[in-house]
Amino acid sequence: MPAWLVWLVVAAVLGTAELMTLAFAAGLMASAAVVAAVVAGLGGGLEVQSLAFAATSFASLAVVLPLARRRGTAMSTYRSGVAGLTDRPAVVLTQVDGISGTVRIGGEVWSARAYDDTLVIAEGTRVTVLDIDGATALVYPREY
Repeated sequence: MPAWLVWLVVAAVLGTAELMTLAFAAGLMASAAVVAAVVAGLGGGLEVQSLAFAATSFASLAVVLPLARRRGTAMSTYRSGVAGLTDRPAVVLTQVDGISGTVRIGGEVWSARAYDDTLVIAEGTRVTVLDIDGATALVYPREY
């Protein structure tokens, strides 16, 4: 079996492992195996093929993997749905107390209650959404 074909099989196995795990490192090593296959196809010896595989693996892992992890970390801080509403500013539309009221969060009108049951928050007051309880925003007046 020619060496270039062995490297392509290694690339296929690593590519399959990447598809199964989504770890990103196996995909980078699969591309390094393709580089080694090209070197083998051009007549490079086993040492040169191995060096090409190792150098490409190291370079891609050292450069691309930290960038991908940083991007993944940034995406993991993204909040959506109800979690995306906490810590958002809102404006009181009708008086908010410990029982009822309404606020505008972004462009949406939400039922609201004061986070502190003893507070009565007047219409037009800027508040912060501290939590969501079902379909009701729990709000507190903003501090300036």
